[in-house]
Amino acid sequence: MRLNNVLQYFNIKILIYFLIAVTAVYTLAFTYYYNFKDDGYILADWLINYQDGGFKRRGLSGSFFFLAQDLTGLRLNYLVYSVQFAVISGFFWLYSRLIRYKITDLLYLSLLLSAIGFVGLLNTVTYVGKKEFIVFLLFTGFAYLLDQDKLSEKKEYLFCLALFITTFLHEVVLFYIPYFAIALYLKTGVLEYKRYIKYFIAVGIPTALILLFGKNVNEGMSLQILAKRGVHPVYGIFYWNINERDYIRQHSREYILYLISLAISILHIAYYLKFLNNRKVLSIMLAGAFLFSLPLFYLAIDWGRWMYIHMMLMIVLFALPIRNGQSVLSFAKITVNRKFYIASLIIIFSLLYRVEMSGKGFTFEGILYRVFVAPVELLNKM
Repeated sequence: MRLNNVLQYFNIKILIYFLIAVTAVYTLAFTYYYNFKDDGYILADWLINYQDGGFKRRGLSGSFFFLAQDLTGLRLNYLVYSVQFAVISGFFWLYSRLIRYKITDLLYLSLLLSAIGFVGLLNTVTYVGKKEFIVFLLFTGFAYLLDQDKLSEKKEYLFCLALFITTFLHEVVLFYIPYFAIALYLKTGVLEYKRYIKYFIAVGIPTALILLFGKNVNEGMSLQILAKRGVHPVYGIFYWNINERDYIRQHSREYILYLISLAISILHIAYYLKFLNNRKVLSIMLAGAFLFSLPLFYLAIDWGRWMYIHMMLMIVLFALPIRNGQSVLSFAKITVNRKFYIASLIIIFSLLYRVEMSGKGFTFEGILYRVFVAPVELLNKM
């Protein structure tokens, strides 16, 4: 009884706002840090361009920044970070807007605290500054307009145009497009296949063009072009010369660990779905969304990153059916019951483990390790 009395004053919404703020500041700070180190991934991936050899995947962003530099005379590092700052800040701001009146509960909080959710950013610094934040921003804006009943047909086509352009920035958007269809279903409760087709066409056409006509990311002159423009990456995307399927086979013991993290996440989502309406159809659609992304796991080594994108999109998606309250501090009061104990165990376990972007798929080096153990180990070394 005493525990019930204490927990009913525990405001979950304030904790969610705090987690959003901490994650946003952390992400922006480390994105800045790696940009000005001329990082070969967090900066250089945005600088793949058409100037070196012509049309290629992801090349639109680099050509845009080259043009911006020619017009402004600013360093590429500043130009790239300004866009990253706008995209990342925009995502966190829109997400805050989406959930501000939602009556969030402990189980929803557990999604954010998943090792591949918001906490994943705090666990694995290599998640910061990536182009998938554009997908997060678009999807969160899409979900927000849906939630506010402001998604007109004209706005839908504008989102399709944005997705079309984004695919030229990073082809990963193709593999997560089912979430836009799932969001529409969650809002309407009706399967509207004809309505969904335009989203798949919007990303399918640029993907086909890239597959048919796209050249290598580095056609031999990219590093020289960047050097002339003041950027000097010494590793990363422009040096990448690895057969990724062979790499996965050679590191199969490490990659098998991803199955542990995947199983934990599936059980987590399955338990969350127990409390949603139309959970059978929704479960099938989510399973379909994961299967749709399987080529990514075959083609590229960043298995943790692909899982992280799924979880982040589901965190936004599951905000839609949560009912609204009267205040930005509205939350569901905690009741000590079976659901409370299961959600608490999920949260504690999520804070214990870590999922690397590529490499070990499961280690006990989560937030609790990084806060309480790693500093002690560092002090001992000193």
